[in-house]
Amino acid sequence: MSKLSSALDQIKLDQIPNHVAIIMDGNGRWAEKQGQMRIMGHHEGVNSVHEVTEAATRLNIKYLTLYTFSTENWNRPKEEIDALMELLVMSIKNETPTLMKNGIRLQTIGDLNQLPSKCKQQLLETVDQTKNNTNVTLILAISYSGRWDILQATKKIAEKVKAGEIDPGSINEDTLNKALNTGQFPNPDLLIRTSGEYRISNFLLWEIAYSEIHFTETLWPDFKKDDFYKAILDYQGRKRRFGKTEEQI
Repeated sequence: MSKLSSALDQIKLDQIPNHVAIIMDGNGRWAEKQGQMRIMGHHEGVNSVHEVTEAATRLNIKYLTLYTFSTENWNRPKEEIDALMELLVMSIKNETPTLMKNGIRLQTIGDLNQLPSKCKQQLLETVDQTKNNTNVTLILAISYSGRWDILQATKKIAEKVKAGEIDPGSINEDTLNKALNTGQFPNPDLLIRTSGEYRISNFLLWEIAYSEIHFTETLWPDFKKDDFYKAILDYQGRKRRFGKTEEQI
């Protein structure tokens, strides 16, 4: 029995997380280890996105969020940013038929107005084309950060208070939830971070309050279906208490 089938066979199909979020880290280091330019690591990382999306579809995971490009990533060298944007456009265009075939709905979170017009247009076209798909919702976090989202949500709420549309005394967690870019999606059950780093990197700061977190040393371009299944197995071995005692669960 292969490692892949062994990991997959051990997964309990009645304990599948509803929403998995991934910090896809390590593309640059992977390329450097191969003696290649950093952009080649991003190209190889696209293959991992394809594999993980297939694995999530197979397990009937309803939401998959990928940290694709953070607000901080705009500080990278211009040539790398330009190459990443071109890769994003090409990848989305090439993958659209597969998304349609597998019933995957594409959604985005983040400030798309910061993107090059060609990139924004391709994303919006694919979002529209896949809007009626119902198997998996693939959410790309692009030009996104958790602090940015909380800040824009706070401003949105403040404007409604100023306009008399919201009573300040009525503001609660649900008010903020609805104002966030992620408001239409459930919070992640599982957060995966690759490359051996042990930090959140400004990703879904509000939403992962009770998410289980799986860290792996594997660089993102090397992260394949078997690694994803192992992360699901790790998740299924956890006891989620949400602040309660074990006796209350």
